Amino acid sequence: MEITILVQSIVGLVIILAILLFVLVYPFGKKRKEEKISHKKAPVVRSNNELTFLKDIILNPESSENELNDALIRIIKYHGTIHKKLGMRVHPDSHVYIEVLFKLCRHKNANAKMIVKFSNDLEKLNPQYMREINYAMMRGLNSRGI
Repeated sequence: MEITILVQSIVGLVIILAILLFVLVYPFGKKRKEEKISHKKAPVVRSNNELTFLKDIILNPESSENELNDALIRIIKYHGTIHKKLGMRVHPDSHVYIEVLFKLCRHKNANAKMIVKFSNDLEKLNPQYMREINYAMMRGLNSRGI
């Protein structure tokens, strides 16, 4: 009698296991998820191509004051936020903004008003990078020839 109870228990557990595996493997509702995804709008992804283009305008020594000002406005408007810090370390993408600020300070057609406005706007959008922004501006202005 004990053997029959044991066999019945094993058969019952195998049946429950088969049902659970079927539920796990069979794709219930997959069609609904695909329909929801297809109706959603694709998120707007800003490409780094525009940022590198704007950076190239600032790095170009022949850029005029108007070109510099337009590039800085577009950087702040579309690419102004830097990724959050990784603990105490800065995000690897933040070096682009620091380099832009440093090169802007060294550019021959950049004026003080433009540099300070760009620096202040970056600090407002990224308060956690205030130290790095100030340091880059100080280094750029100190390295600028008189």
